[in-house]
Amino acid sequence: MAKILVGMSGGVDSSVAAALLLEQGHEVVGAYMKNWTNEEELPGDCPWEQDIRDAREVCDFLGIEFRILSLMDEYRDRVVDYLLSGYRDGITPNPDVMCNREMKFGIFLEFAKAQGFEYVATGHYAQAVRNENGTTDILRGAKGKDQTYFLAMLEQDQIQPAWFPIGHLPKPEVRKEAERFKIPVAKKKDSQGICFIGNIKMSDFLSHYIEDSPGAIVTLDGREVGAHRGLHLYTLGQRKGLGVASNTFGKAYVAVEKRPDTNELVVAFDEPETPKLYASKCRVGSLSFTNRSLPEIKSLLAQPRYRCEAVGVDPSFSEDGKTVTLTFVTPQRALTPGQICGFYEGEMLVGGGVFQEILHEG
Repeated sequence: MAKILVGMSGGVDSSVAAALLLEQGHEVVGAYMKNWTNEEELPGDCPWEQDIRDAREVCDFLGIEFRILSLMDEYRDRVVDYLLSGYRDGITPNPDVMCNREMKFGIFLEFAKAQGFEYVATGHYAQAVRNENGTTDILRGAKGKDQTYFLAMLEQDQIQPAWFPIGHLPKPEVRKEAERFKIPVAKKKDSQGICFIGNIKMSDFLSHYIEDSPGAIVTLDGREVGAHRGLHLYTLGQRKGLGVASNTFGKAYVAVEKRPDTNELVVAFDEPETPKLYASKCRVGSLSFTNRSLPEIKSLLAQPRYRCEAVGVDPSFSEDGKTVTLTFVTPQRALTPGQICGFYEGEMLVGGGVFQEILHEG
Protein backbone atom coordinates (compact mmCIF):
# COMPACT_ATOMS: atom_id res chain seq x y z
CA MET A 1 0.00 0.00 0.00
CA ALA A 2 1.31 3.44 -0.96
CA LYS A 3 0.46 6.95 0.20
CA ILE A 4 -0.63 8.84 -2.92
CA LEU A 5 -1.70 12.44 -3.54
CA VAL A 6 -4.03 12.64 -6.54
CA GLY A 7 -4.30 15.81 -8.59
CA MET A 8 -8.08 16.28 -8.80
CA SER A 9 -9.31 18.50 -11.63
CA GLY A 10 -13.01 17.94 -11.05
CA GLY A 11 -13.18 15.87 -14.23
CA VAL A 12 -13.81 12.22 -15.00
CA ASP A 13 -10.22 11.08 -15.62
CA SER A 14 -8.71 12.21 -12.32
CA SER A 15 -11.82 11.06 -10.42
CA VAL A 16 -11.56 7.54 -11.85
CA ALA A 17 -7.82 7.57 -11.13
CA ALA A 18 -8.52 8.26 -7.45
CA ALA A 19 -11.27 5.63 -7.30
CA LEU A 20 -9.04 2.94 -8.83
CA LEU A 21 -6.18 3.66 -6.42
CA LEU A 22 -8.58 3.53 -3.49
CA GLU A 23 -10.00 0.23 -4.75
CA GLN A 24 -6.46 -1.16 -4.91
CA GLY A 25 -6.02 -0.44 -1.22
CA HIS A 26 -3.80 2.63 -1.31
CA GLU A 27 -3.97 5.56 1.08
CA VAL A 28 -5.38 8.30 -1.14
CA VAL A 29 -5.81 12.05 -0.68
CA GLY A 30 -7.21 14.37 -3.36
CA ALA A 31 -5.92 17.88 -4.03
CA TYR A 32 -7.06 20.61 -6.42
CA MET A 33 -4.43 23.00 -7.78
CA LYS A 34 -5.95 26.46 -7.78
CA ASN A 35 -3.79 28.06 -10.44
CA TRP A 36 -6.07 30.56 -12.16
CA THR A 37 -9.23 32.40 -11.14
CA ASN A 38 -9.61 34.85 -14.07
CA GLU A 39 -9.66 37.87 -11.76
CA GLU A 40 -8.92 40.04 -14.79
CA GLU A 41 -12.23 38.86 -16.35
CA LEU A 42 -10.89 37.68 -19.68
CA PRO A 43 -13.58 36.62 -22.18
CA GLY A 44 -14.34 32.91 -22.08
CA ASP A 45 -15.23 30.22 -19.59
CA CYS A 46 -12.96 29.75 -16.57
CA PRO A 47 -14.89 27.19 -14.49
CA TRP A 48 -12.51 26.89 -11.53
CA GLU A 49 -15.24 27.35 -8.91
CA GLN A 50 -17.36 24.57 -10.42
CA ASP A 51 -14.29 22.36 -10.80
CA ILE A 52 -13.47 22.76 -7.09
CA ARG A 53 -17.05 21.89 -6.15
CA ASP A 54 -16.95 18.83 -8.40
CA ALA A 55 -13.56 17.70 -7.07
CA ARG A 56 -14.73 18.12 -3.49
CA GLU A 57 -17.96 16.22 -4.21
CA VAL A 58 -15.99 13.32 -5.72
CA CYS A 59 -13.62 13.16 -2.75
CA ASP A 60 -16.53 13.27 -0.29
CA PHE A 61 -18.23 10.50 -2.27
CA LEU A 62 -15.08 8.37 -2.19
CA GLY A 63 -14.56 9.13 1.49
CA ILE A 64 -11.10 10.65 1.09
CA GLU A 65 -9.57 13.89 2.32
CA PHE A 66 -9.74 16.87 -0.06
CA ARG A 67 -7.27 19.74 -0.11
CA ILE A 68 -6.98 22.95 -2.14
CA LEU A 69 -3.53 24.23 -3.07
CA SER A 70 -3.38 27.92 -3.99
CA LEU A 71 -0.60 28.14 -6.57
CA MET A 72 -1.66 31.19 -8.58
CA ASP A 73 1.58 33.13 -8.10
CA GLU A 74 3.70 30.14 -9.06
CA TYR A 75 1.53 29.41 -12.08
CA ARG A 76 1.85 32.97 -13.33
CA ASP A 77 5.63 32.94 -12.81
CA ARG A 78 6.31 29.54 -14.34
CA VAL A 79 3.63 29.06 -16.99
CA VAL A 80 1.84 32.30 -17.89
CA ASP A 81 5.04 34.36 -18.08
CA TYR A 82 6.66 31.63 -20.19
CA LEU A 83 3.63 31.66 -22.49
CA LEU A 84 3.53 35.42 -22.94
CA SER A 85 7.30 35.75 -23.30
CA GLY A 86 7.30 33.15 -26.07
CA TYR A 87 4.55 34.83 -28.04
CA ARG A 88 6.22 38.23 -27.65
CA ASP A 89 9.40 36.69 -29.09
CA GLY A 90 7.49 35.42 -32.11
CA ILE A 91 7.46 31.72 -31.25
CA THR A 92 4.60 29.39 -30.30
CA PRO A 93 5.09 27.94 -26.80
CA ASN A 94 3.25 24.96 -25.32
CA PRO A 95 1.72 25.81 -21.91
CA ASP A 96 0.34 22.30 -21.34
CA VAL A 97 3.80 20.71 -21.46
CA MET A 98 5.23 23.42 -19.23
CA CYS A 99 2.34 23.07 -16.78
CA ASN A 100 3.17 19.39 -16.35
CA ARG A 101 6.88 20.03 -15.83
CA GLU A 102 6.62 23.09 -13.60
CA MET A 103 3.33 22.58 -11.78
CA LYS A 104 1.90 19.04 -11.63
CA PHE A 105 5.27 17.31 -11.44
CA GLY A 106 7.07 20.35 -10.08
CA ILE A 107 5.51 22.37 -7.27
CA PHE A 108 2.65 19.90 -6.71
CA LEU A 109 5.14 17.04 -6.41
CA GLU A 110 7.34 19.04 -4.03
CA PHE A 111 4.30 19.70 -1.83
CA ALA A 112 3.39 16.01 -1.87
CA LYS A 113 6.87 14.92 -0.78
CA ALA A 114 6.93 17.53 1.99
CA GLN A 115 3.61 16.13 3.26
CA GLY A 116 4.94 12.57 3.35
CA PHE A 117 3.36 11.22 0.17
CA GLU A 118 5.28 8.62 -1.81
CA TYR A 119 3.61 9.28 -5.15
CA VAL A 120 1.50 11.77 -7.04
CA ALA A 121 -1.17 10.54 -9.44
CA THR A 122 -2.90 12.24 -12.34
CA GLY A 123 -5.50 11.33 -14.94
CA HIS A 124 -3.01 11.28 -17.82
CA TYR A 125 -3.32 8.57 -20.44
CA ALA A 126 0.20 7.23 -19.97
CA GLN A 127 1.78 4.20 -18.33
CA ALA A 128 4.56 4.23 -15.73
CA VAL A 129 6.75 1.12 -15.72
CA ARG A 130 8.95 0.48 -12.66
CA ASN A 131 12.31 -1.08 -13.51
CA GLU A 132 14.40 -3.44 -11.39
CA ASN A 133 17.18 -0.86 -11.18
CA GLY A 134 14.86 1.60 -9.44
CA THR A 135 14.19 3.82 -12.45
CA THR A 136 10.82 4.40 -14.09
CA ASP A 137 9.93 4.58 -17.77
CA ILE A 138 6.85 6.07 -19.41
CA LEU A 139 5.02 4.11 -22.09
CA ARG A 140 2.28 5.42 -24.34
CA GLY A 141 -1.29 5.15 -23.12
CA ALA A 142 -2.93 1.94 -24.27
CA LYS A 143 -5.72 1.42 -26.76
CA GLY A 144 -5.96 4.66 -28.69
CA LYS A 145 -5.69 7.39 -26.05
CA ASP A 146 -2.21 8.72 -25.40
CA GLN A 147 -0.99 11.87 -23.63
CA THR A 148 2.69 11.05 -23.19
CA TYR A 149 3.60 13.90 -25.57
CA PHE A 150 2.62 16.34 -22.81
CA LEU A 151 5.06 14.61 -20.44
CA ALA A 152 8.02 14.86 -22.81
CA MET A 153 9.93 17.44 -20.72
CA LEU A 154 9.80 15.45 -17.46
CA GLU A 155 13.02 14.04 -15.99
CA GLN A 156 13.63 10.92 -13.95
CA ASP A 157 13.25 12.53 -10.51
CA GLN A 158 9.78 13.68 -11.59
CA ILE A 159 8.83 10.37 -13.22
CA GLN A 160 9.79 7.97 -10.42
CA PRO A 161 7.04 9.23 -8.07
CA ALA A 162 4.44 9.53 -10.86
CA TRP A 163 1.40 7.25 -11.04
CA PHE A 164 -1.01 7.08 -13.99
CA PRO A 165 -3.89 4.84 -12.86
CA ILE A 166 -5.99 5.06 -16.06
CA GLY A 167 -3.18 4.81 -18.63
CA HIS A 168 -4.02 1.22 -19.51
CA LEU A 169 -7.63 2.08 -20.38
CA PRO A 170 -9.25 3.62 -23.48
CA LYS A 171 -11.42 6.68 -22.86
CA PRO A 172 -14.78 4.85 -23.25
CA GLU A 173 -13.66 2.34 -20.62
CA VAL A 174 -12.81 5.16 -18.22
CA ARG A 175 -16.37 6.43 -18.65
CA LYS A 176 -17.65 2.93 -17.87
CA GLU A 177 -15.48 2.80 -14.76
CA ALA A 178 -16.93 6.13 -13.65
CA GLU A 179 -20.40 4.65 -14.00
CA ARG A 180 -19.33 1.51 -12.12
CA PHE A 181 -18.06 3.57 -9.21
CA LYS A 182 -21.15 5.83 -9.49
CA ILE A 183 -18.84 8.86 -9.46
CA PRO A 184 -20.88 12.11 -9.37
CA VAL A 185 -19.09 13.58 -12.43
CA ALA A 186 -19.39 10.43 -14.56
CA LYS A 187 -21.19 12.29 -17.35
CA LYS A 188 -19.21 15.54 -17.16
CA LYS A 189 -17.73 16.69 -20.47
CA ASP A 190 -13.97 16.86 -20.90
CA SER A 191 -12.40 20.27 -20.34
CA GLN A 192 -10.95 22.25 -23.23
CA GLY A 193 -8.69 25.25 -23.60
CA ILE A 194 -5.45 26.40 -22.00
CA CYS A 195 -4.12 24.27 -19.15
CA PHE A 196 -5.85 25.32 -15.90
CA ILE A 197 -7.16 28.54 -17.44
CA GLY A 198 -10.21 27.09 -19.13
CA ASN A 199 -12.08 27.49 -22.36
CA ILE A 200 -10.60 30.82 -23.38
CA LYS A 201 -9.51 31.51 -26.94
CA MET A 202 -5.74 31.89 -27.11
CA SER A 203 -6.16 35.02 -29.25
CA ASP A 204 -8.39 36.62 -26.59
CA PHE A 205 -5.96 35.65 -23.85
CA LEU A 206 -2.98 37.09 -25.71
CA SER A 207 -4.81 40.28 -26.72
CA HIS A 208 -5.31 41.07 -23.04
CA TYR A 209 -1.57 41.11 -22.36
CA ILE A 210 0.11 41.92 -25.69
CA GLU A 211 -0.75 45.02 -27.69
CA ASP A 212 -1.79 44.60 -31.31
CA SER A 213 0.90 45.33 -33.86
CA PRO A 214 -0.82 45.45 -37.27
CA GLY A 215 1.02 44.56 -40.42
CA ALA A 216 0.63 43.17 -43.92
CA ILE A 217 -0.26 39.65 -44.98
CA VAL A 218 1.76 38.82 -48.07
CA THR A 219 2.26 35.87 -50.38
CA LEU A 220 5.60 34.22 -51.08
CA ASP A 221 5.97 36.34 -54.23
CA GLY A 222 5.40 39.55 -52.27
CA ARG A 223 1.76 40.35 -53.10
CA GLU A 224 -0.12 42.01 -50.26
CA VAL A 225 -3.42 40.17 -49.75
CA GLY A 226 -4.58 41.40 -46.37
CA ALA A 227 -3.70 42.73 -42.93
CA HIS A 228 -3.03 41.08 -39.57
CA ARG A 229 -3.44 42.39 -36.02
CA GLY A 230 -0.10 41.10 -34.74
CA LEU A 231 2.25 38.24 -35.56
CA HIS A 232 1.84 36.81 -32.04
CA LEU A 233 -1.78 35.90 -32.90
CA TYR A 234 -0.77 33.45 -35.63
CA THR A 235 1.13 30.20 -35.78
CA LEU A 236 2.80 28.41 -38.66
CA GLY A 237 0.48 25.98 -40.43
CA GLN A 238 -2.62 27.94 -39.40
CA ARG A 239 -5.47 27.97 -41.91
CA LYS A 240 -8.49 29.20 -40.00
CA GLY A 241 -8.74 32.76 -38.78
CA LEU A 242 -6.26 34.31 -41.22
CA GLY A 243 -8.92 36.70 -42.42
CA VAL A 244 -7.93 36.43 -46.06
CA ALA A 245 -9.41 34.25 -48.81
CA SER A 246 -7.30 32.72 -51.55
CA ASN A 247 -9.83 33.59 -54.28
CA THR A 248 -8.81 30.37 -55.99
CA PHE A 249 -11.38 27.57 -56.12
CA GLY A 250 -10.51 24.59 -53.93
CA LYS A 251 -7.40 26.17 -52.41
CA ALA A 252 -6.85 27.74 -49.02
CA TYR A 253 -4.11 29.95 -47.64
CA VAL A 254 -1.94 28.77 -44.77
CA ALA A 255 0.61 30.70 -42.69
CA VAL A 256 4.11 29.61 -43.71
CA GLU A 257 6.38 32.31 -42.28
CA LYS A 258 6.47 35.20 -39.82
CA ARG A 259 8.86 38.07 -40.63
CA PRO A 260 9.36 40.15 -37.46
CA ASP A 261 11.79 42.56 -39.16
CA THR A 262 9.09 43.73 -41.59
CA ASN A 263 6.11 42.66 -39.44
CA GLU A 264 4.76 40.56 -42.31
CA LEU A 265 2.75 37.36 -42.13
CA VAL A 266 3.50 35.18 -45.16
CA VAL A 267 0.78 32.90 -46.56
CA ALA A 268 0.75 30.34 -49.35
CA PHE A 269 -1.50 27.61 -50.70
CA ASP A 270 -1.83 24.62 -48.38
CA GLU A 271 -0.18 22.07 -50.67
CA PRO A 272 2.63 19.51 -50.14
CA GLU A 273 4.88 21.28 -52.65
CA THR A 274 4.45 24.73 -51.09
CA PRO A 275 7.83 26.22 -50.06
CA LYS A 276 8.36 26.67 -46.30
CA LEU A 277 5.27 24.63 -45.39
CA TYR A 278 7.07 21.28 -45.17
CA ALA A 279 10.56 20.62 -43.83
CA SER A 280 12.76 17.59 -43.25
CA LYS A 281 15.38 19.16 -41.01
CA CYS A 282 15.24 21.18 -37.81
CA ARG A 283 17.29 22.13 -34.76
CA VAL A 284 15.94 21.23 -31.32
CA GLY A 285 17.23 22.62 -28.01
CA SER A 286 16.33 22.66 -24.29
CA LEU A 287 16.80 18.89 -24.40
CA SER A 288 15.28 16.81 -21.62
CA PHE A 289 15.48 13.05 -21.08
CA THR A 290 13.27 10.70 -19.10
CA ASN A 291 15.80 7.93 -18.40
CA ARG A 292 18.41 7.69 -21.16
CA SER A 293 20.12 10.24 -23.39
CA LEU A 294 19.39 10.32 -27.12
CA PRO A 295 22.78 8.90 -28.19
CA GLU A 296 21.80 5.69 -26.41
CA ILE A 297 18.63 5.28 -28.50
CA LYS A 298 19.14 3.00 -31.48
CA SER A 299 15.90 3.76 -33.36
CA LEU A 300 14.85 7.29 -32.45
CA LEU A 301 11.35 8.52 -33.30
CA ALA A 302 10.25 12.14 -33.08
CA GLN A 303 6.72 13.46 -32.61
CA PRO A 304 6.49 17.13 -33.63
CA ARG A 305 3.01 17.81 -32.20
CA TYR A 306 0.32 16.15 -30.10
CA ARG A 307 -2.00 14.86 -32.80
CA CYS A 308 0.47 13.25 -35.18
CA GLU A 309 2.50 10.08 -35.43
CA ALA A 310 6.09 9.80 -34.31
CA VAL A 311 8.39 9.24 -37.28
CA GLY A 312 11.98 8.14 -37.72
CA VAL A 313 14.77 10.73 -37.54
CA ASP A 314 18.53 10.83 -37.96
CA PRO A 315 19.97 12.88 -35.04
CA SER A 316 23.17 14.92 -35.19
CA PHE A 317 24.34 16.50 -31.92
CA SER A 318 26.14 19.79 -31.48
CA GLU A 319 29.62 19.66 -29.96
CA ASP A 320 28.37 20.85 -26.59
CA GLY A 321 25.44 18.40 -26.67
CA LYS A 322 22.92 21.14 -25.95
CA THR A 323 21.10 20.90 -29.28
CA VAL A 324 20.35 18.21 -31.82
CA THR A 325 19.68 18.55 -35.54
CA LEU A 326 16.99 16.12 -36.65
CA THR A 327 16.54 14.90 -40.19
CA PHE A 328 13.10 13.33 -40.63
CA VAL A 329 12.66 10.33 -42.92
CA THR A 330 9.63 12.10 -44.40
CA PRO A 331 8.96 15.88 -44.64
CA GLN A 332 6.86 17.27 -41.79
CA ARG A 333 4.17 19.93 -42.08
CA ALA A 334 4.50 23.26 -40.29
CA LEU A 335 7.29 22.56 -37.84
CA THR A 336 7.08 25.50 -35.46
CA PRO A 337 9.73 27.20 -33.28
CA GLY A 338 8.74 27.13 -29.63
CA GLN A 339 6.69 23.96 -29.90
CA ILE A 340 7.71 20.68 -28.26
CA CYS A 341 9.25 17.72 -30.04
CA GLY A 342 8.66 14.44 -28.21
CA PHE A 343 11.28 11.68 -28.48
CA TYR A 344 10.36 8.00 -28.47
CA GLU A 345 11.85 4.56 -28.86
CA GLY A 346 8.97 2.38 -29.95
CA GLU A 347 6.18 2.98 -27.41
CA MET A 348 8.55 4.41 -24.79
CA LEU A 349 8.86 8.15 -24.18
CA VAL A 350 12.56 8.97 -23.92
CA GLY A 351 12.50 12.76 -23.74
CA GLY A 352 11.75 15.96 -25.55
CA GLY A 353 13.01 19.34 -26.62
CA VAL A 354 11.96 22.70 -28.05
CA PHE A 355 12.07 23.48 -31.77
CA GLN A 356 14.60 26.28 -32.19
CA GLU A 357 15.05 26.57 -35.93
CA ILE A 358 13.44 25.02 -38.99
CA LEU A 359 16.04 24.36 -41.68
CA HIS A 360 14.39 24.76 -45.08
CA GLU A 361 16.25 23.84 -48.25
CA GLY A 362 17.18 26.62 -50.65
